[in-house]
Amino acid sequence: MGAFFEECYDVVRQVPKGRVATYGQVARLVGRPRSARFVGFAMHGSPGMAEGVPCHRIVFRDGSLAPGFAFGGPEVQREMLEEEGIPFTADGRVDLAACQWEV
Repeated sequence: MGAFFEECYDVVRQVPKGRVATYGQVARLVGRPRSARFVGFAMHGSPGMAEGVPCHRIVFRDGSLAPGFAFGGPEVQREMLEEEGIPFTADGRVDLAACQWEV
């Protein structure tokens, strides 16, 4: 999985501040469209912002946050996204219509 994880990190490094991508979107961009779950594994093992991998910008396809966000839980992920100006819906999901990264 090492090469796949690195490919995921390369894609995630391109997601600009103030935008989010979905696990499935990252999977498609690395050429493995049915591997969203493995993108999740990659994000969980990510070196994070310390190595320029903004994994907090990756969310589920419905805009919900990962319950096991590797760097402190969904509350921390939400805080990080809000600091970047990411809008949330009333039910706590990211408003993908407003901020999903378009490649």
